[in-house]
Amino acid sequence: MNVLSDLIEFFLPERCAGCGLVPALLCEGCAKPLRGPARPARTAPAGLPPPWTVAAYEGPLRTILGAYKERGRTALAVPLGEALATAVRAALTPGPDPPLVVWVPSGRRAVRRRGHDPLRGAVEAAVRRLRGTGVPVTAVDALRQRRRVADQVGLSVAQRAANLAGAVEARGMLAGRPVVLVDDVVTTGASLAEAARALRAAGAHVTGAATIAATPRHRAR
Repeated sequence: MNVLSDLIEFFLPERCAGCGLVPALLCEGCAKPLRGPARPARTAPAGLPPPWTVAAYEGPLRTILGAYKERGRTALAVPLGEALATAVRAALTPGPDPPLVVWVPSGRRAVRRRGHDPLRGAVEAAVRRLRGTGVPVTAVDALRQRRRVADQVGLSVAQRAANLAGAVEARGMLAGRPVVLVDDVVTTGASLAEAARALRAAGAHVTGAATIAATPRHRAR
């Protein structure tokens, strides 16, 4: 534990989670990518259309999500959730039944280590925003990991798919219900694809997907 860092964090005003320069939760520059319009991500998970997303997972946004997920900046659930609300709204399709918003589950050990479930917090903020504007969505904790999976960082597309195959199961009354599936970041789409498989196995209709951010594809030079 870095005692000096903890003391500085305690006595100094909270600074922007992106740049660390401005005394605010997020400065205007770091918050700007989260306020953009939704667009389809370039990655299309197996069995799903490309998820709608708002920002590229790069620059300050990587730092912001890291601060939210790993360093206890839970107030970031609100701006991140509002960005997610923009993506969910774009992913909605007309239908007679109010859609459910279901998130990709985190592992229990990760939730205990972090002290909170980051994606759940962002989803709850997104649903509050959408319901406040008259969109009748409901957040449902319908998925859980049935076994431990390895860290996805550094794995290839095929390795990510193999790592997650059969790792998620659905619970609750989902048969016939329309579902928008959400995650924080889409990289290869393996997590969304596995979650969609579990939801379909339970009889849900996965009508779309949404994320806060998408990993950009960089062209080789």
